[in-house]
Amino acid sequence: MAGSHKRDTDARPSFVRRLSLPLFAASTALVVTGGAVAVGVATQGGAGVGTVDMAQDLGKVAPSVSASVTASAPTSATAGPASSSPAAVVTPTGVIKRAPIASRSLSRTTMYADADLNLWTAPGDSATLDGELAAGDTAVVTGLSRSGRQQVLVDGAIRWVTSGHLSADKPELDPADGPLSDQPCPDSSVENGLKPQTIRVYRAVCHAFPQITSYGGWANRSEHNTGNAIDVMTGDKELGDKIAAWAQAHAADFDLYDVIWWDRIWTPVRASEGWRAYGDHGSPTANHMDHVHIGTN
Repeated sequence: MAGSHKRDTDARPSFVRRLSLPLFAASTALVVTGGAVAVGVATQGGAGVGTVDMAQDLGKVAPSVSASVTASAPTSATAGPASSSPAAVVTPTGVIKRAPIASRSLSRTTMYADADLNLWTAPGDSATLDGELAAGDTAVVTGLSRSGRQQVLVDGAIRWVTSGHLSADKPELDPADGPLSDQPCPDSSVENGLKPQTIRVYRAVCHAFPQITSYGGWANRSEHNTGNAIDVMTGDKELGDKIAAWAQAHAADFDLYDVIWWDRIWTPVRASEGWRAYGDHGSPTANHMDHVHIGTN
């Protein structure tokens, strides 16, 4: 009939046409070798881990075999051991059973930084600096390490930090390394007669160095008689050095005028000269050998 179409003639040899489906399915089984294997994928930024799995049993096939796979990211935050299912099989009825599945999830462990750590966008030299993880702060460690860095999750973002500085135990941080405190001190009487900026110094010192138990506040002598100085009492040279260095580091925060310790004086306006000789004033106390003097403007 004009305009009609007929089915194409089956050009296969007759011996091929006579093959039964079960025999064809059995031969097909010989070429189905694996199936879908789950693959952990870490991107440039370590964006996550994917697993490749067969979607469902694929149903009957004749005469060709087709398969589809879907990728999905794991939602578990804990490590899972690798697992697998039986190998793919084409049954005599032409049904493909589920292909082998192997999955591996990276560990997700919360750990503490034992030092201030830079956060990088990638492990390599081309990485960009993107913030800081402060000592004592937490990060989720994925278990990936590369080029001397560990992959972490910080506030939901994937970043990398220098390896070897994350611990399962929360570190005991030195209070002197923490932020300045404005909270009242146990002995509020020290604040009597002090200027507001000097009170701030006193409160910050007492929280940063809780081992100090004695202070000198207002007194009828230079700087103290205006409320612009406190004395941090200690005869421990090492501790005094630490307090003096801490005061220098926060000179701008406190609007410091001077720091005097162990017969030396340091002033912000002459900071380029470093510590200068204070001179002998007649006694260890007058020479500031038993206390760190901190003066404010």
